[in-house]
Amino acid sequence: MNRMRWVLALMGFGGFILSFQGIVAQEKTAIHAQRAKQLVITDAMMVDGVATPAEGPVDIIIRGNRIERIARARTNAEHRLKADAIIPAKGKYVLPGFINLHAHLMDSRAGQDMPFQYQYNLWLGCGITTIRDVGSDPNKAVVQREKSAKNEIIAPRMFLYMWFASKPDEASIRKRIRELKKLGADGLKFHQLDRETFLIAADEARKQGLRIAHHVGVEDANAWDDIRAGTTSIEHWYGVPDAALDGVQHFPPDFNYANELDRFRYAGRLWREVNRKKLRQVLQAMVDAGVAWDPTFAIYEACRDLQRAITKPWFKDYLHPALAAFFTPDPNYHGSFFFGWTNTDEVYWKENYRIWMRAVREFARMGGTVGTGEDAGFIYEMFGFGYLRELELHEEAGFQPLEVIQHATHNGAKILGKEKELGRIKPGYLADLVVVNGNPLENLHILYPRGINPVLDQQLGDRGGIEWTIKDGIPYHAPTLLKEVREMVKKAREAKKKS
Repeated sequence: MNRMRWVLALMGFGGFILSFQGIVAQEKTAIHAQRAKQLVITDAMMVDGVATPAEGPVDIIIRGNRIERIARARTNAEHRLKADAIIPAKGKYVLPGFINLHAHLMDSRAGQDMPFQYQYNLWLGCGITTIRDVGSDPNKAVVQREKSAKNEIIAPRMFLYMWFASKPDEASIRKRIRELKKLGADGLKFHQLDRETFLIAADEARKQGLRIAHHVGVEDANAWDDIRAGTTSIEHWYGVPDAALDGVQHFPPDFNYANELDRFRYAGRLWREVNRKKLRQVLQAMVDAGVAWDPTFAIYEACRDLQRAITKPWFKDYLHPALAAFFTPDPNYHGSFFFGWTNTDEVYWKENYRIWMRAVREFARMGGTVGTGEDAGFIYEMFGFGYLRELELHEEAGFQPLEVIQHATHNGAKILGKEKELGRIKPGYLADLVVVNGNPLENLHILYPRGINPVLDQQLGDRGGIEWTIKDGIPYHAPTLLKEVREMVKKAREAKKKS
């Protein structure tokens, strides 16, 4: 009997200890938008970012803005007792922060104001900790980048690839690139330049140590010129199939490239004209030259399924009225060309996607680097949500979820030249992380916020959605960020009704 009392007493004391530990953990719960001296993510399953399998449970110890170490999860571990803040992650997966390689900073659309914070909350709420801006107002962008770097605003970290507009002669081309470097460019975005201009501009960019993101367009320049010039990444896919044609594309006699309906209609018929043997040669040359590919599958998806594009469930609560106005078919707005779209156009685009995706998969199998970007703000694509859709489309293209996460993290860091400090969960790296309430390797849909898909919410129970996005060691509670977006949108819609 005495022994039984002793055992029961010990059990009670053990229960007290567990209860005390629970109270301590609750008191140390991470605070939204507040960096702790030492933050510990406990009991997590970890996906590193280099396509290795998940492992855990582990504790991830963050000191300041860096990952200090990764330890086996232990209840009484010293690092837990010394933690200033804790994120409990039992049953959750932690990924490196997502890198959006094709972003545009926007504070207005269709002549209407739209705050930067709207974008920032959506990006962070969808796990994006880093953006590569590839074209916006450079003066505004520099200010936003510096504020983000100092954590004076709630925003992803930013790399500015400033847009270079064509100039009439070599001297002015080189001068403008030097001016952009002085202004603070991290790299350059080239857009639809003729071959002569592109090669001069690329040469000067190389001399200035500026990386290049190239939206080739239907010009005499193509992927062979990117290979020669040392382009960092080809955006979308323009230039790749063009370099593998037997001659030129079969445009109709009345085709007008300045007419966006023509432009996008026949862009959807290009890949079917590619010479497969030539394409393999182009892809291998890209791999050998270190030219990466940022396909941005999501931005053209309306071309293959317009109905899906205009009825996205997140539009209900998250679509800002300025964006809604810009998406309305209007020849004055880039990408708003659907006033003449047909089922036949969609059929061609569906075939286009199949061939395009096969080419990206083949490029990766050859050893090429594939990244992820969304290009939101155009063609019915929203910030953050477009990026999560991009991940799903990479899986559709034939990549395993582990490879998809690699594209979004380590590969993005590699394209930025920051693979030694971003894109992995590794000691010494910057603490940019995403805590997911469930296993995204099982189902990438799980990354979307709860409340978007009621069927999925019912299926997942209390799982689903990104819970925390950690940028530079600062934890941001994703549901809080998204709630703020819904409030912004509601107020903007009410103001528009009154105007």
